[in-house]
Amino acid sequence: MVGVHVAFLLAYAVVAVAVQSASASSSSSLAAAFTTLNATVAGKLRIAVPFERPCFSIYQGERVRTNQAACNAVQDNYTDPTFRVTHFGSYMLPQWETCQASKRTEGCLLDSSDPSNLQAFAGVDCRLGNIPPYYIEVNSVSDIQAALKFSKLTGVRLSVKNKGHDYKGRSSGKDTLALWTTGFKHLSHSSQFTPEGCHHGPTYDAITAGSSVFTQDVYEFADKVNRTVIAGYHQTVGFSGGYFLGGGHSILSPAYGLAVDRVVQVKVVTPDGVYRTANECQNQDLFFALRGGGGSAFGVVVESTHRTEPTVTLQAAIIKFTPTASDDLAQWYSLTVNNSYQWANEAWGGHIVGPTLIHVNPLLNNTEARKSMQPAIDFALARNGSVVIEELPSFLAFFNKYVTLAQAAVGPELSLGTRLLPSKLFSTQEGRDQLNALITATLPYASPYIVAGTPWLYKGKPGETSVTPAWRAAIWHISIKVQFSWNNTLEDRRQLYETHEEHIQQFRDLTPDSGSYFNEGAVYEPDYTQSYWGENYPKLLSVKKKYDPHGLLDCWQCVGWKGPSDPLYQCYIKL
Repeated sequence: MVGVHVAFLLAYAVVAVAVQSASASSSSSLAAAFTTLNATVAGKLRIAVPFERPCFSIYQGERVRTNQAACNAVQDNYTDPTFRVTHFGSYMLPQWETCQASKRTEGCLLDSSDPSNLQAFAGVDCRLGNIPPYYIEVNSVSDIQAALKFSKLTGVRLSVKNKGHDYKGRSSGKDTLALWTTGFKHLSHSSQFTPEGCHHGPTYDAITAGSSVFTQDVYEFADKVNRTVIAGYHQTVGFSGGYFLGGGHSILSPAYGLAVDRVVQVKVVTPDGVYRTANECQNQDLFFALRGGGGSAFGVVVESTHRTEPTVTLQAAIIKFTPTASDDLAQWYSLTVNNSYQWANEAWGGHIVGPTLIHVNPLLNNTEARKSMQPAIDFALARNGSVVIEELPSFLAFFNKYVTLAQAAVGPELSLGTRLLPSKLFSTQEGRDQLNALITATLPYASPYIVAGTPWLYKGKPGETSVTPAWRAAIWHISIKVQFSWNNTLEDRRQLYETHEEHIQQFRDLTPDSGSYFNEGAVYEPDYTQSYWGENYPKLLSVKKKYDPHGLLDCWQCVGWKGPSDPLYQCYIKL
């Protein structure tokens, strides 16, 4: 890591003042403010460097030395999440490292299909793009408070990055000061956890995790104390970060709810600089907002506490085949549509992508699981596919055996569009016919990625979380992806986004009263407040104004969003 030098601060100050700081009187006063900030955070202010920079001989228009050893490491690990997550200048969806609105990709990308492809970097000018030019390695509450105070004083905008799993670019930002929440790594378990301020109960069996803790680490910790947690489907997702703030689906959600349904306490620094505890006994309005309000709109989370379940024995179904006939995929998706209402009622949760189904069930025994999955088993075996229906002793056992090989790809420039599909599309013949027809029409463009991860059987208290109520009525969360390339032009990217929107719009038209998942929604979700929060948005907006009266924290299509014309979003393409 490179420390910040005064010369850099002075150079950046000139740019920052011209671009976005109206409150600082001069570049020298801004440089002084940076210097003071660096001292306040004990020298943890850093210069950002693109992840791929060692491979390039030109950086920001200047000739620089390459570093072959470092470049080899980047190329060898370009799609490895455990490597990318250790670098601030790396984002899991690397188009958000770039300024996509530039005529050519203003960034520092390699070819994700062949990171050694010289065309991507030989003689190419690597640019900082949409990566924040500097950041604080945050490991204390006071670091966050210092950054908020600095932003209010200078007008320099803030961004917040945890692990960089963001499909909509909300954890990067051109010309921002970033807070990289790397230092909150504590984990603890209590069988009698009482939320602070709740003097007469209730108590919960709960795990508390700092916002820097990886999902895989939480699974391993929970297994050691004979507990199960509801968390993400990826090793390097932050358990106490954006995952739960946006709702947090899981393949255990059909039985045990979304991540937000499990949260019993959050500790957060709100944009007004106050370190607050939010739970059912204090700051209840903030607690509501943090459980589904999404992103960094309501503050920077330090830790969260989640209710657990005992260790569960799981039935795992892994069914796959290789399509040979032209209509095999359409028939397969039709079969899953026709059976998913029954599967949801039996508490199956999982993923379906193309000719592969991976589901788990915490309630059935192995014989019951095989009987339930028999239609899918017969279909795959008739096409020389493979079938595994096995019992596993814990969720960690399932995660280690199957998820690390099936988790979402990182490195390729992917974007999603999603929709929550309500039960009427599965419980009625008319609904099934409509959905099957639309999926079949979509297949020439993309194979939908299905998450059976809605809280279908979970009975929570109405109105206690802020996610869209559409989650409670849905059986599937469907996504359609689009992939960009390192050498796409601006017109290429615009056309890819527009075509992608046309396809996901058809699922919106089919489900006009439903919604979408904040963490995985389309970049250009047209009615985002209704899609992500529905009737909860007015209350969320009032909470936002209460705790962020000066609008210090803003992110794309978050609560209180200032809109696409704000300079903070200069790297988003205008469709």
